[in-house]
Amino acid sequence: MQNFRNYYDILGVNKDATPEEVKKAFRKLARQYHPDLNPGNREAEDRFKDINEAYEVLSDLDKRTQYDQFGRYWNRPGFQTGGRSPSRNWGRENNRTTDEVNFGEFSDFNSFVDQLLNRREAGATTSTGQESFRPGTSKKTYTVPRTKPRDAEARLTVPLDRAYLGGRERIRLEDGRSLEVNMPSGMVSGQRVRLKGQGVSGGDLYLKIDVAPHPFFRLDGADVVCQLPVTPSEAVLGGAIEVPTLDGLVKMTIPPGVRSGQRLRLANKGYPLSGERGDQIVEIQIVVPKEPSEAERELYEKLRQLEEFNPRANLPV
Repeated sequence: MQNFRNYYDILGVNKDATPEEVKKAFRKLARQYHPDLNPGNREAEDRFKDINEAYEVLSDLDKRTQYDQFGRYWNRPGFQTGGRSPSRNWGRENNRTTDEVNFGEFSDFNSFVDQLLNRREAGATTSTGQESFRPGTSKKTYTVPRTKPRDAEARLTVPLDRAYLGGRERIRLEDGRSLEVNMPSGMVSGQRVRLKGQGVSGGDLYLKIDVAPHPFFRLDGADVVCQLPVTPSEAVLGGAIEVPTLDGLVKMTIPPGVRSGQRLRLANKGYPLSGERGDQIVEIQIVVPKEPSEAERELYEKLRQLEEFNPRANLPV
């Protein structure tokens, strides 16, 4: 039959593939041939349309059953004679009882698919007098009946700094779509961001946010915690040092004689939650040089001879 398309070959799966295998194959191919990744490539665009059509049929149990049995019967004698085809009770092989079907009423494969997916061929007009239209084809135009809008959900992992700032972001969904969205500031893990009209058939799409761990900052409620390394001389003498924050570098004065593990607080430099902003907790870590220079070593030797402080003088033993 002309125009017959093997949807299993298009998705690269076996005829006994599970729904999960069909979905996995579709996602992989949809990302590969998505028009956003292949601008101006007509061949990739046509391939993307075939992939979507194949998935629309094979992901639905009833449509897949009809397609499988149509594929077994279309090339039998009398298929296109205009009378009843030899396919009475054509679903009986799978212990499914369906109405008697006249395959001969379909002049080609496209006619069968149009019936299967509830498409109407162009040339007829709708009740509003407008001509039917099917996007994405240069041969015929079709209309797809309006289906009930349905909300959908997808997960989105966001780096901490981007979750804090928000703003316009281009994101790519698992189904291959690329969207530019305005993300709110101060997002947290578990939060849902609503994208109006981006779900199924005009429903809404909800992005469930996962904030990725940061190599320096850690969230503790509304507070941002970090560990800041300082040198022995900075710890002894104190003074102003620069500290990274979510807003950039800020100066903080550490007191003389600060201890390793001691926590200092930067007010209002934490994370915004429920309209209020927390603080940044800076935990001091005194770090000694592993390979001091010759000049540094000489100074440390002089310091050891001069220093009167003995941290082991009052050990409880």
